Amino acid sequence: MKTKEVPQDDAGMMQGKYREPVYSLDKDGNYTTVRSVGWVPKNEVFLEALAAINEKIEDTRQKVLSGELSPIAYFTELNKMDAGLLAKYMGYWKWTVKRHFKPKNFNKLSDKVLEKYAQVFEISKEKLTDIEGLRKAKPVDLTDSLKERKE
Repeated sequence: MKTKEVPQDDAGMMQGKYREPVYSLDKDGNYTTVRSVGWVPKNEVFLEALAAINEKIEDTRQKVLSGELSPIAYFTELNKMDAGLLAKYMGYWKWTVKRHFKPKNFNKLSDKVLEKYAQVFEISKEKLTDIEGLRKAKPVDLTDSLKERKE
């Protein structure tokens, strides 16, 4: 693709702030990189990926509300993390974090450990332990702000 043909179909998704390098041919036929804000097919895939993430977050929230998982599991999903990454931030073994995903183990955690989790998630300890607040909260939709800009 020639330099002048590199797609610039942002559709408001990244507000022109983020550009990725795309290889193209300059006027002399040499490879060069051009910054692109995206193109329609890639933007559609991005929106589908966000929808899948939204679904996973909501599924985890419902499992927390039904008592199958602890709020740590929800905030892990909300922050687009997994048990392994969270364990590294916490300085714990992965299996320890997975144990904390279980409500019976979560309920036994000390205030110090809860504070540490809250700090990693950049929330208060109270928000981490507030199941009723989670019940009242509307489901997260990571695509809302993108859709508004697109229209």
